[in-house]
Amino acid sequence: MYLSQLWKFSRPHTIIGTSLSVFALYTIAIATNGSSISSTNATQLLGTWIACLLGNIYIVGLNQIYDVEIDRVNKPDLPLASGELSITQGKWIVGVTGILSIAIAAFLGVWLLGTVAVSLVIGTAYSTPPIRFKQHPLLAAICILTVRGCIVNLGLCLHFNCILIGNDIIPPSIWVLTLFILVFTVAIAIFKDVPDLEGDRQYKIQTFTIALGKSTVFNFTRWAVTIAYLSTICAGIWISPMINIWLMICAHLGLIGLLWWRSQGIDLEQKESIADFYQFIWKLFFFEYLLFPIVCFVN
Repeated sequence: MYLSQLWKFSRPHTIIGTSLSVFALYTIAIATNGSSISSTNATQLLGTWIACLLGNIYIVGLNQIYDVEIDRVNKPDLPLASGELSITQGKWIVGVTGILSIAIAAFLGVWLLGTVAVSLVIGTAYSTPPIRFKQHPLLAAICILTVRGCIVNLGLCLHFNCILIGNDIIPPSIWVLTLFILVFTVAIAIFKDVPDLEGDRQYKIQTFTIALGKSTVFNFTRWAVTIAYLSTICAGIWISPMINIWLMICAHLGLIGLLWWRSQGIDLEQKESIADFYQFIWKLFFFEYLLFPIVCFVN
């Protein structure tokens, strides 16, 4: 039972996203550098994954501790909001995972330590008073896209390159992936509050949804994701000798079509319909971390 509560506390969709990003960036580093997987590299990969997962749990757990009253309205099934876990237990989980993530990262390398430490600092500032960036929609979005878009991709790239070939060069393919994640994360950061409109309004949390309305945010999200795909295609053409450009073009055009087809059936007055579309956006995000290593490998 406790493992089930811990799994819900960790926000599984963020765990999946973090895991895919770690393994994708490792795979791209292997493909880019022509390296092979050794026992040492595999151990580093495992340690990196664990450090990032622990850091992920710290960030989402801290957010739940400070949002427990809001979550009782918006997300009553979360362990703290439902009472399955006590606030004290939540604080212990957050404290232990935060310390362990820093300790493991420090043992594995300076770039990983920097990646994890900066992510945890921003995650703390996002949720914790008196800073609590999440109260301000623009600052909240900047926090999310900075961590997911820049720090994770560039930091892990530098970490894995130092392990594999001993340098800290960022290849063009990683810049293209980072561009995609940056733009795509804007869509996630903007749309994530649409299902939580009721609780955010009740507790006076300013979000783009409250300021602009659900319809505006929904349309902005669709166009932001579309721009992310089109920008990636254009950037991919620029580095085409390094990737399978035709696979990239066909896959991303297909995903644009899937996005617009899926968005036609959304009822913005139904919370479940909005939440389903939000999870669909995350699935598109996950898929990019599966697709991008493939276009690098099959070139």
